[in-house]
Amino acid sequence: MGQDGTGINLETSLGYALKEASSALRAAMVEELRPLGMTVTHYSCLELLAQRPGLSNSELARGVFVTRQSMNVLLQTLERDGHVTRPESAPVGKVLPTRLTPRGKALLDKATAAVRQVEVRMLAGLTEDEQSDAFRMLQTMAHSLRSDAS
Repeated sequence: MGQDGTGINLETSLGYALKEASSALRAAMVEELRPLGMTVTHYSCLELLAQRPGLSNSELARGVFVTRQSMNVLLQTLERDGHVTRPESAPVGKVLPTRLTPRGKALLDKATAAVRQVEVRMLAGLTEDEQSDAFRMLQTMAHSLRSDAS
């Protein structure tokens, strides 16, 4: 309970602690990616494409947690800067599969190293078992919230 006996006590709220950790992680990633001229969304998009080449605008938007419109703007920028390629017309249906270019892969390699350092800092106080437990618990929490929404 909050100090007045109602609401949530922020000092003991797991949800608040999770949001605080998420915010700190994002801020650290922003700091590391800024010198590379990248945003967290930009990095996430390139990372997702490296792991799953050929994704569509809609698939990328879902994977990076942005709207299709925002992803379309980002993809236009990435394409203009030579980091991704998309065909002029859809090979099948309306989907334009996106792929990383060698230039995009080189930028991603630098960004991945920077983000890896953030994760190392974040996990420095945890043993391997604690890291595994935390990962499992976070996955369970996300799954529980998604299951309740259905």
